[in-house]
Parts: sequence; C-alpha cells; structure tokens
Amino acid sequence: MPWLGLGVYRAKEGEEVISAIRHAVEYGYRSIDTAALYENEEGVGKAVRESSIPREELFITSKVWNTDQGYDSTLQAFELSRKKLGLDYLDLYLVHWPVTGKYKETWKALEKIYQEGWVRAIGVSNFQVHHLKDLMADSDLVPAINQVEYHPHLTQKDLLSFCKQNGIQLEAWRPLMNGKLDLPLLKELSEKYNKTAAQIVLRWDLQRGVVTIPKSVTPHRIKENSEVFNFTLSDEDLEKIDALNENRRYGPDPDNF
Repeated sequence: MPWLGLGVYRAKEGEEVISAIRHAVEYGYRSIDTAALYENEEGVGKAVRESSIPREELFITSKVWNTDQGYDSTLQAFELSRKKLGLDYLDLYLVHWPVTGKYKETWKALEKIYQEGWVRAIGVSNFQVHHLKDLMADSDLVPAINQVEYHPHLTQKDLLSFCKQNGIQLEAWRPLMNGKLDLPLLKELSEKYNKTAAQIVLRWDLQRGVVTIPKSVTPHRIKENSEVFNFTLSDEDLEKIDALNENRRYGPDPDNF
C-alpha cells in the first residue's frame, strides 16, 4: 500500500473527482480512497480506467456504509460498489464505522469477499482499541488497516501502539485538521524546513508510521501534498508536534456516532 494517497471525500461525482484523480496520478499518487457514502465511485472508476497507469499499479479503497452493515447486506453493498467502480477487484475494502451490533457480521462478510479474491485486503475505519479487541476475538483475519482521524491535535498514541503490536497499519483521515494549521510551532517548522505547514504535518504522519490520505480537488494542493518525501523531521521536532495533542476531534467520536 502506498504511504500517501488521495482522499476524495466531498469531491463531486463526475468531472471534479475525475480531474482530481487525473492530477494526482500525474503527480505520482497511486492510492485513491473513496467510499459508498461519498457517492463518487463511478467517477473514481472512470478515472482509473482512463489512466495511463496500469491498474495493478494503482491502489483503490472503498468502504461499506453504516446502513448497509450486516452479513448479506454488506455482500450486496460490496458488489454494488465494485460495479460502480467498474473494477474486477478492489485493493482494500473497509468497515466504515463500528456500528454496534453489526460490525462483527459485517466483518464476516468482508472475510468472505477476501477469501473469494474480490479484494486484496480488508480492514476497518474509526475503530477504537476496544472495538478491535472485540472484533479480533471472533474473527479469522486481523484487519490489515485501521483508518482513523489522526493529526497533531489527535495523536491517539494508545491506538497507534496497539495497531503496531497487532500488525494493523494505521491510516490517517483528515490529517490536515480541516485546514486549521495556523499554529506557531507549524509556522516555525515551516520556516526551518522550507516547507508548508501541511507538508510538515504529512511528513510527521509518515515518520510516525502512519499512512496518510489528504483530500483536495485543487491541482496545486494535490501537488504540494505529494512533496513530502524529500526531507526528514528531526526526532526533537517530531516530539514537539506530538505535544500539540489535545485529544480533539474535528469529526465524529466513534463511540457516539
């Protein structure tokens, strides 16, 4: 799985999402993250099929939405997503949220999809440690990925540690805190490394071992977000960014959603 991907949440179906992916691929992205909820899977699939990059070099993720969770309904939702995408297989399919009383059945459906070869990997999204422990107690497969809200104001160190210990790759959504990057430390580090605040945060993700999928439909932002592999933050600066943690969510709380 690529360390950097393009998130397409709120990218409009049709030309907007197709154009964003076209630019992303041009700038070196190989991972695209969508979901049934985003209502742009058809555009994502069209962009993938029209790309000059071979399908096997691209990494496509989608997710089952909450109202489709359950065993049979998840199998149906996956097939609908796959048809909308127009792809023979997906690289990653996720349980979007830990819906109480449903996510274990949903996971069993994902295991079946994986075992039948329709998807190369399966995982979860927005799972806390207690959700993961509960899921893993009765499952045949450990989630490959846990995609969660993760940024300097929400470092989730216990969750990151648990995932590392259990071979689960953490992936960050909303890594740029809704653009709330006007922080003195980030300004200081931007000047030190001659990088933008966004690039500093994305580099911090990578050096903490977290896959990151910033979202944008603006070509120059998509390009800027990709330019994070040509510098390294010092250990001291990583710790300074860690210290910005406020356990603050900009999205929903998985335990109260």
